[in-house]
Amino acid sequence: MTKLRTLFAAAVSALTVTACATSTSGSDGLYATPTGGAPVTPNPTPYSQALVCMAGHARGAGRAAPRIAVGRIADYTGQLAPEGGTRVTQGASLMAISALSKAGARLVERFDTSVAELELRYANNQLITDESEDQGFRQIYAGSIPGSDYYLVGGITELNANIRSNGQDLFAGDRVDSSPAGVFSRRVYVMNVGLDLRLIDSRTLEVVDVVSYQKQIIGRELSAGVFAFFGDAVVDVSAGGRSLEPVQLAVRSVIERAVLEMTSTLYGVSPDRVCAYNDPLGPSNVTGGVQLHTRYAPTEAPYVQARTSVDRGHQRRDADIRSQLRGTYQ
Repeated sequence: MTKLRTLFAAAVSALTVTACATSTSGSDGLYATPTGGAPVTPNPTPYSQALVCMAGHARGAGRAAPRIAVGRIADYTGQLAPEGGTRVTQGASLMAISALSKAGARLVERFDTSVAELELRYANNQLITDESEDQGFRQIYAGSIPGSDYYLVGGITELNANIRSNGQDLFAGDRVDSSPAGVFSRRVYVMNVGLDLRLIDSRTLEVVDVVSYQKQIIGRELSAGVFAFFGDAVVDVSAGGRSLEPVQLAVRSVIERAVLEMTSTLYGVSPDRVCAYNDPLGPSNVTGGVQLHTRYAPTEAPYVQARTSVDRGHQRRDADIRSQLRGTYQ
């Protein structure tokens, strides 16, 4: 009878655990509620603040911002992850665009011009209408697209998985089997990622700057456990943790450091002295932000800086948004 009760209790517990997901959708049309709910946050690196300070100081000093285009920054390591896919991000060009935006450069699009080329083709066939045009269709004007002063290309050239690793293991216990025994384990390993970028004059194709950087990445693993007999009972308790510095964030950091050095040369400003000046825009916009030199840019700088707020636009954190969501999260 006792065994039946034990089995029944275990079955009820299992059903309780699995009751979170059902085969019938609820009134909201979902079978289950996704786990988590952390707000969206900026994704800065240790060099983002310096890039923002660089842009602020250059604007405050009246230094001209060059037009820069970003080309292909490819993954040349050729390494694949065991679970499939590449081990290094394929979006290094996008990271470089964000870094140049933080540095205050005037960006012109050259990385993906497929939509612009299609619209040009449509406009050439008089298929696109613009309300501002008297003819009713978009006109094509010579010299309407600004050119770049420089363009940035390069690649991720190194990914060394295990530069050095070490570990310690410790086991302690009495010679008597029934006495408590403990085990402790610690592992540390180091890898690195390398990047080579070059800045090229768009008019002459002269390479005006080359940067080659690497960053080491550390991983740690720690575990401990205790095993003991207490009469007829056996107790085995263990705990541990593992952490690895994000590889893709390391790539972003290397790119931002390279962009910091290149833009400081273009502005004629020493990067190690820039942050001694106050940023005229106030709080740093480490997200990148709207390009302030374009017609799209807002007139008020604090509007751009608001992007750094963790609460902005979050239905549970932003009071302005929550008040407009009638019948939902009140």
